[in-house]
Amino acid sequence: MLKIDHLGIAVKDLNNSSKLFEQLLGKPSYKTETVESERVTTEFFEIGESKVELLVADNDDSPIAKFIDKKGEGIHHIAFEVESIEKEIERLKSEGFQFINEQPKRGADNKMICFLHPKSSNGVLIELCQSIIK
Repeated sequence: MLKIDHLGIAVKDLNNSSKLFEQLLGKPSYKTETVESERVTTEFFEIGESKVELLVADNDDSPIAKFIDKKGEGIHHIAFEVESIEKEIERLKSEGFQFINEQPKRGADNKMICFLHPKSSNGVLIELCQSIIK
């Protein structure tokens, strides 16, 4: 693992949360993006080498909507940047970690992503992400 890429925060209202984080961090977001496969809209803020990702559900079937219904707004996941997502998946599977999706898929911010199941990571949803070379 190379670094913490970002912290994902589930929010109910992207406009209000974006204003709050602009005030908190003293700068605007650098990107808003819809990820249709996850039924979510994201907004990113840079903090040094890491980022904060705000996530709002696009519909009631979204994993973010279900998360907020169950736990309320707050930290949804921690994302770690990896050099090779396929190699990291194989390494972690051999260590006994369970995955929500073992096949990487396109995520936000020009990344390939996959998620470890929180049952195998102390209740924390872990995202692995690898930059897509343009």
